[in-house]
Amino acid sequence: MPVNEDFYKSILDNLSDGVYFVDRERRISYWNKGAERITGHRSGEVVGSFCGDNILNYVDGQGVELCRELCPLARAMLEGTNQEAAVYLKHKDGHRVPVLVRGAPLRDSKGEIIGAVEIFSDISATDALARRLEELRKMALLDPLTGMGNRRFVETGLNSRLNELQRYGWKFGLLFIDIDYLKKVNDSYGHEAGDLVLKMVAGTLIHNARSFDLVGRWGGDEFVAIIANVTGEELFRVAQKYCVLVGESSLPVGKDRINVTISIGATLVRPDDSSETLLKRADQLMYRSKLSGCNCVTMEP
Repeated sequence: MPVNEDFYKSILDNLSDGVYFVDRERRISYWNKGAERITGHRSGEVVGSFCGDNILNYVDGQGVELCRELCPLARAMLEGTNQEAAVYLKHKDGHRVPVLVRGAPLRDSKGEIIGAVEIFSDISATDALARRLEELRKMALLDPLTGMGNRRFVETGLNSRLNELQRYGWKFGLLFIDIDYLKKVNDSYGHEAGDLVLKMVAGTLIHNARSFDLVGRWGGDEFVAIIANVTGEELFRVAQKYCVLVGESSLPVGKDRINVTISIGATLVRPDDSSETLLKRADQLMYRSKLSGCNCVTMEP
């Protein structure tokens, strides 16, 4: 049976993974529906552009930009071998999404490399996240602006974790997170832009949380994350990752691009903690991050 190009495009468009092709100069020639869904960029917006122009703006866990020379696609063409890496792309809306990226060289009949294909998979447990958000919506635990759990959701989750600590000894950590200088954004660009920044930060926090951790909006520009089953060192790494990924997010507003950072207070739960003492301690640590210049994590010694 003869098979034409549209047949293969139809198959690729029905994949949940993002798929795109580039030529030797890394000019994008195809962008499937999965890539549109994961990134927010429509095919017509990117086909004909160069992936090295930071369309996906890949960074690693330390915030190092990869799209210029270090991305799996570029390495696949340079080394002639398949490449794989776990990285963070920037969604069109500005927030960061964790993806597993695989790049492979494309060769002509003579074996010469003529381009490459990249496949990227959303590894943020989006199905579980969607189910959780729907449950929160039904229970009136969803913050209407950011689409994440609200203050009541955080309080309920925190009380549950404290009960588990008393009954089973299951320890956890708490992060108190505040957006730096959001008032300046509101004053310069208006409250609508400030709301978009809140949604962008919330998106980065939600998509990079583990499925068994809880993240919610505490109020205003403050968020709380409850991190299960961690040591102090692990909790600090989670907090640092959030700082890096929010700092590497950005929001287009008119001709400008808004970047914000966050300050975090991090603490492990203590046997005698109540929700009030735990939140107060994390809040105080967060303010120490503010006094240290913002965009950092302060954790109790």
